[in-house]
Amino acid sequence: MACRLYIEQKLCSGSSVELTAEQGHYLRIVMRLKAGDPVILFNGEGGEFHCKIDLLSKQKARVLVESFADISREMACRINIIQAACRSEKIDSILQKGTELGAASFHIVRSERASLKLDNARLKKRLQRWHKIIIEAAEQSERTAIPALFWHDSLTAAPTTGCCYTLHPESSHSWAEEKANILSADEISLAIGPEGGWSDRDIDHLAAAGFSNLSFGPRIMRTETAAPALLAAIQSLQDL
Repeated sequence: MACRLYIEQKLCSGSSVELTAEQGHYLRIVMRLKAGDPVILFNGEGGEFHCKIDLLSKQKARVLVESFADISREMACRINIIQAACRSEKIDSILQKGTELGAASFHIVRSERASLKLDNARLKKRLQRWHKIIIEAAEQSERTAIPALFWHDSLTAAPTTGCCYTLHPESSHSWAEEKANILSADEISLAIGPEGGWSDRDIDHLAAAGFSNLSFGPRIMRTETAAPALLAAIQSLQDL
């Protein structure tokens, strides 16, 4: 399997592309590749480009774009994950696994019980780290798109597109009852609470925005487990 790299620029067959120093180091030192070896590039605009390493040294890395493959490995239904801010290592896991499982976007939001507190400088660094985690997960999982990442200071700023659900263990409305709507949906927004769960005020905000409470089985999941579990369940339905 050829190594895959995300590059944020226009690509076309027959062109040469200069890689970053970090990408060159990865190909040369980590992957042990050399000139002439195949590499796949993608820019998140659909499809991927089959390339050949033209130059790979300590100072410079360059590939030649040979052909374009018009292929998509994205889910037919766009899934937006609205994740209450929690400990950073948990968000790292949610972004990595959620990207691998096909999420279209991630919206990290402050909530009443959110445990993650960041000032502007720390938030900027954390968003850069999170974006890198998403890119690396997309490269590894052979995604042809890069999920969008957003930070919202208020739960009321969370998107309300498509079928909107709030995961709530005490809801009388079950996953089984909602399967038909999920199966036919073009877009779904899933709101996942923090470690301590949504507060009553959070639930009221989400309900006013159009989110329906939904239970997902008899057990209560950790906040970092919920989004990957729901993504896998939705994908299993829509792939039938």
